[in-house]
Amino acid sequence: MDENGVEEAAILLMSIGEEEAAEVFKQLSPKEVQKLGETIARLKIVPRERLAKVLERFATNALDQHALVSDTDEYVKSVLRKALGEDKANLLIDRILQGNDVSGIEGLKWMDPGSVAELLRNEHPQIVAAIMVHLDADLASEIMKFFTERQRNEVMVRIATLDGIQPAALKDLNDVLSNVLAGSERMRKASLGGVKTAAEIINLLGSALETSVLDYVRESDPDLAQKLMDNMFGFDDLVKVDDKGIQMILKEVQSESLVLALKGAAPEMRDKVFRNMSSRAAETLKEDLDGRGPVRVSDVEAEQKEILKIVRRLVEEGQIVIASGGADEFL
Repeated sequence: MDENGVEEAAILLMSIGEEEAAEVFKQLSPKEVQKLGETIARLKIVPRERLAKVLERFATNALDQHALVSDTDEYVKSVLRKALGEDKANLLIDRILQGNDVSGIEGLKWMDPGSVAELLRNEHPQIVAAIMVHLDADLASEIMKFFTERQRNEVMVRIATLDGIQPAALKDLNDVLSNVLAGSERMRKASLGGVKTAAEIINLLGSALETSVLDYVRESDPDLAQKLMDNMFGFDDLVKVDDKGIQMILKEVQSESLVLALKGAAPEMRDKVFRNMSSRAAETLKEDLDGRGPVRVSDVEAEQKEILKIVRRLVEEGQIVIASGGADEFL
């Protein structure tokens, strides 16, 4: 939801009264509660005209909504069991409703990261990894900053190599969280973890911890370390580099390589490049892009990776930075 949407939601909640607003908040995630709470606190005065527009929009949207079934989870279970029989249906039900039986883990999202880290400090890295992949990457990264270097590295390797959560692992989660999680015995393998999840968390750790993690992984599994680096930021993420940094990168990239790389780039990334070239050079590049026929995806990706190698070198030399999460964190 964009900033305007958040403000409209806040205005609506302020207009319906405390009791009704409280019921709405019960259905929201911790992030949503925090964002809406901050917005409500900031909105001291709302123009009458804007309030009227928000209420009118809500009324229109509400009329368009209709609950066909009062309890969709139970409806799905009932229909599948009648159609497929108990055994086959149960296999599908766990996959369709994946995560419902581990809703207790939502409680961790309301806790202070340091408290969660303390709770998990003495647990096996595999158990901690299974918990981390249930959390948003930014919360997981904050929790892991409280771990020792060794625990953090060991957990990250397990997240990167995790290809799912087995029922036995979920039972361990129940024990770790003092029965906060429930219903794990019938849970089927969930698609959680993996290189992308680990890379997202590493992105938010900050440069010093990032280097430590990657060095640790590289010692035991160079291929995994490379996969993590490939997933930590992509070519289109270079849009986050300031204009001076983009100009520095362009000086080291051959024209042919740039044309191929931009063939697979997002419009925002292309515009970023055009803006940081002379008008004549930009026009020439646009003509080359328009005149270039279809190219192999593998060729585009190869050129983008070569440019990212240049970017990585410039980052390591301290010549450019790519903002990641906090004010003092950089890729």
